[in-house]
Amino acid sequence: MNAQTRLSPLTAVEEAQPALSLMAPRRGALPDDPGLVGRDRELRALEEFLREARVHGAARVLCGHPGAGKSALLEAAVQAAAATGMRVLRCTGIRGGYPPDLSGLLQIVWPVLTGPHGPDAAGPLDALERVLVDGAPAPGGPSWLPFAVLRVLESVSRAGQPLLVAVDDWDALDPPSRDVLAFVARRAEGHPLALLMTSRPHRTRPASLAGLPGLPLGPLDPAESARLLAARRPGLEAHAVRELLATAAGNPLALLELPAGSEDSPPCMPASSDRLASALAPGAAHLPSGTRDLLLVAALHPAGDLPLLLSAASRIGGAELDFTALAPAERAGLVTFDGMRLRFGHPATAGAVVHGTDPRRCRAAHAALAAVLAPGSVQMLWHRSQAVQECDPELAGHLEAVHAQALEQCEPLMAVRLLRRASDLHPLPADRGRCALRAAQLAHVLGLERMTRTMAHRALRQPLGPLGRLCAEALTGTGNGGQPPADPAAWPAPAGAAEQENALELARITAPAVAGDDARAEALLAFLDGMPDLSDEPRLLHAMATAGPVRRAATVLAGVSAVRHLADVPVRDLERLGAAALLAGDPLRALDLYRQAERRHRFHDRSDQLPRVLLRQGLAHLAMGDRGQSGHAFRRCAERAEAYGQDHHAAAARLLEDLVRGLRTGGTVRPGSAADLEAARRSVRSIDAVLAVGTACALVEAGEYGAAWPALSSLLADPRSHAAALFALVPFAEAAEAENASEEALATLDRIEADLGAECPPVVAVRLAVARAVLADDRDDQGDRGDQDAQALSERAFAEDLSRWPSLEAPLRLAQGRRLRRRRQFADSRTALRQAAAGYTMLGAEARLARIAGELRAAGERADGGAPGVSRPAAARDLLTPQELRIAELAGRGLSNREVGEQLGLAPRTIGAYLYRIFPRLGVTARAQLTEALRDPQAA
Repeated sequence: MNAQTRLSPLTAVEEAQPALSLMAPRRGALPDDPGLVGRDRELRALEEFLREARVHGAARVLCGHPGAGKSALLEAAVQAAAATGMRVLRCTGIRGGYPPDLSGLLQIVWPVLTGPHGPDAAGPLDALERVLVDGAPAPGGPSWLPFAVLRVLESVSRAGQPLLVAVDDWDALDPPSRDVLAFVARRAEGHPLALLMTSRPHRTRPASLAGLPGLPLGPLDPAESARLLAARRPGLEAHAVRELLATAAGNPLALLELPAGSEDSPPCMPASSDRLASALAPGAAHLPSGTRDLLLVAALHPAGDLPLLLSAASRIGGAELDFTALAPAERAGLVTFDGMRLRFGHPATAGAVVHGTDPRRCRAAHAALAAVLAPGSVQMLWHRSQAVQECDPELAGHLEAVHAQALEQCEPLMAVRLLRRASDLHPLPADRGRCALRAAQLAHVLGLERMTRTMAHRALRQPLGPLGRLCAEALTGTGNGGQPPADPAAWPAPAGAAEQENALELARITAPAVAGDDARAEALLAFLDGMPDLSDEPRLLHAMATAGPVRRAATVLAGVSAVRHLADVPVRDLERLGAAALLAGDPLRALDLYRQAERRHRFHDRSDQLPRVLLRQGLAHLAMGDRGQSGHAFRRCAERAEAYGQDHHAAAARLLEDLVRGLRTGGTVRPGSAADLEAARRSVRSIDAVLAVGTACALVEAGEYGAAWPALSSLLADPRSHAAALFALVPFAEAAEAENASEEALATLDRIEADLGAECPPVVAVRLAVARAVLADDRDDQGDRGDQDAQALSERAFAEDLSRWPSLEAPLRLAQGRRLRRRRQFADSRTALRQAAAGYTMLGAEARLARIAGELRAAGERADGGAPGVSRPAAARDLLTPQELRIAELAGRGLSNREVGEQLGLAPRTIGAYLYRIFPRLGVTARAQLTEALRDPQAA
């Protein structure tokens, strides 16, 4: 009894009660009380519950998995109730033990039994005390006790103070106490009595709780989980945050208790903590030894099927195990069996069930798994490496060789672990240094900053070649703002395959640092030019495109096109090739490569890699002028990035999505916050240039040419934004034409073409041709010669293959329509303008359509889509094929290209191409006009 807390009753209640609120006083305290992060909905529900209970009485069951924050919410309710003058009686269940009967009830009523009470209550309380304390039989039989407890609690609540009975872990109380409390909960209504109980979910809800109102407590969403980690565990590496978010799966206790991953001391086993193990697997230590062995191998090898795990577990204890070994773990709720594999009840349960396992037993489990897995496989060698303690050069060689297989299987983190362990097991310093350096290089690719620095320092303690040492020195400064890499002009030529590999990695690491330094960039490009036998190597092409996106554009694109058998190219190299193509100015090729990378990641179930790929796809769509597809890609990226805690990708996607919105509508592009920009630079290094160029293009879409012209001129002249601004040559020409600055713009285009020279990629040449044709509009007032020049430039631009570039054909058609209108060739002008409108509609450029409608009206277009003096042909639907008619009907209902494509089994771009042909035939310029055009029996 000494452990019980005595709560003295208040003898009077103030007439004016303090306002009840769980939210207001706690909002500011959330960082200090992170158990309540993301629980605003539940807090509001508890506020309403207490408010209702003070007047009418109420009961609630707060139900959630271990570690979900039930106790924290219960404590919040207790504090709020006490602050408003309610009396609180409480008890707590004990898990993993066998509490005495009625011990839970005794915790609740003990303060009442030992506190002051009137003479009328002495008899009932004495009888209750004899039953609960002395174990005397109930005077009225089994049914007496529930009614006696109910009467005592009712009398306490009527004594002047509303009463809250708070029960933590109801399901861990002794059975008689559970039944009595459930009885009281059903009869709380009608009295100023609140009964709040927490319980874990069960496969079937206990009968005694049936019918009681519940408040389910689910996991935190990814954003709230990330906020909780940032508040309580700042400074974690991004990769560690992603792993914690995945393993915790929204469980607050797991987020706070799970150790950040570390493999400094083999054998490797899932991480956990004492508190987490007691919450998620309280009875694991009492399971049969065979069951514990089965859970151990399942935790170490979660991908294994049950027969394989049983075979491995049998080797640990030396006794044959069968399917019955699984039953105790299933009854304890630790695992489920789906017919082939074991599934832990929660991702963190795997670590909880093996927490505290002796390292010798863990090594034995790894050895047993290695014995039953396929010989020579990645997983077999990994488990074997965790079972040994001494140097093993043969095993180290196998680990080093098989890391490439892990990369091919889209398991780059496993490749890093294999190389790190190989470095531990190699006896020779040169071999240890080689493996440690390669592990550091791969860790750098994955963004594992601490692992990169650790392995780079370990490599520097071993003998390395000149380029290898330069590479390791560069890697030691990863993430710390250390010294920039050595000047490429001083790099020696690579000698041998190992040094050539180090040269490629050193170039990859150095290229971003020298991109803004002309002298060092030229030195790096010269160094890369000295390896002609690697002209199609993805790392070389990516480094070349990063350091000199304009100076080596044609070389890079030729190298990308030279890569054959893309199905055999590792997915990371596919992404490097896509980045190189995008930097060099060919977004269509980049988009194809990124889509292949996305399919590869999906095939290998690497969804955490998709945000990066989707973001690059969005950039490729944006570079192609496709606002609709780029916005869709950025939205998908932001959703997935937030789900996986990848704040840098999420920040970049949000900024770019705002940019696309401005490009679509011609609205103002909101500048991002300093924090968002800083995070976005870790995802897209050139995000500032992209946003600046996009914002200037949005001014063109809005018709604000006076602001767009100087902005784009400045961006094209600035070396830091020049590569991104090359995608905006046509908007640059449109702004110049509107501002009567065609001569100055043509001089800029000539200078760009001269600077590019032989390195001018074909797509940039097409942009230059279209930009010159757009600028030709400004020379119509120069007489026949100007008219002939404009016609020649227009024909030269149309001679280019524009079928793949609707963002270039649409402005060219618009310029042609304007030119024809000024020559009073109205019929041809309307046709060109309608084609332009169809192209812009397909691209999602909504801001253009109103201005094109004005051009059409100036060319004689009637409001109904026809032209003066021209009869409209009968049967508008007869102008379309059945497939075109179906597409037009769906698009007229407001469906997007993607939604129409999903219904018809076609790609969104194919739907756009159909609409490009449909719009001029029906004489419409926007989707909103399709329904009316199809309803009208006549077509324009």
